Amino acid sequence: MKNLLKSLTLAISVLMASFSWASANEVNINTADAVTIAEVLTGVGEAKAKAIIAYRDEHGDFTSIEQLLEVKGIGEGTLNKNEGKIVVK
Repeated sequence: MKNLLKSLTLAISVLMASFSWASANEVNINTADAVTIAEVLTGVGEAKAKAIIAYRDEHGDFTSIEQLLEVKGIGEGTLNKNEGKIVVK
């Protein structure tokens, strides 16, 4: 029983660590603030992050990652650099 409890504790710890790592490397552009967007996305500073939020405020939530191309200053290169980091939930 003691070994089972240790194994379970270890498995939960590994799972939680994995989740924390994934969360820190992804950003939901529909809910994140400008600081978070700028911190997580490569090539996106505070000005571009604010432009993303302004677009979201004006047009509503993003329905796809590609919709970011409609934001001034966001191009294909930025999307490619951040593949796997951007979430629209």
